[in-house]
Amino acid sequence: MHDARIVSLVPSATETLLALGADVVACTRFCEQPGLLHVGGTKNPDVGAIVALAPDLVVVDEEENRREDAAALAAAGIELLVLAVRSVEDAVAAVDELAHRAGRPAPGLCVPPTVPVQGRAFVPIWRRPWMTINADTYGASVLRAVGLELVTASAPDRYPTVELADVASMAPDVVLVPSEPYSFTETHLDELRAAFPDAAVVPVDGQDLFWWGTRTPAAIDRLR
Repeated sequence: MHDARIVSLVPSATETLLALGADVVACTRFCEQPGLLHVGGTKNPDVGAIVALAPDLVVVDEEENRREDAAALAAAGIELLVLAVRSVEDAVAAVDELAHRAGRPAPGLCVPPTVPVQGRAFVPIWRRPWMTINADTYGASVLRAVGLELVTASAPDRYPTVELADVASMAPDVVLVPSEPYSFTETHLDELRAAFPDAAVVPVDGQDLFWWGTRTPAAIDRLR
């Protein structure tokens, strides 16, 4: 039995599959793997090129990838693994499933125990408009593990648009500014410091906050 030939259209999954020793034959240009063949982006993959590779499995995510691309791959007879990771627990299960599909031993990730809530946080993920996350996201789950609760946890949308003045009225203790998906500059940090004079404004690694997978245990430790 040969190793499963896998195309990953999910950056977190690509990183995890490579850490597991899987045979990843292609990925997206956003996966930060220059040594692998790229088959477009997460939102505009080259379906024809993927089909031509005849992979045993294509990994997609319900949020990062478009439903129409997944449907086109399925219509071409390609087997899909559709992931939906919204918590640390989901991430552990997804890693085990990726290992199973790749024919590799499950690593049995041991994530650090969640600590009691020690503060309240605001996490901007976009500007113009300002956007953030609610409790039903992987990033929020990671923050809960390190003892932080989102001031926007109860927002009805997973990625709500907000006004800084409104968030400031919620009195966060810390503003965590991730390095991605938006490239915040020092000017933006100054803008946030002015909007939140009573909070610590702290740049953090966006991959540690938003990329799930084999990196999750160490990412929680680093963020803590």
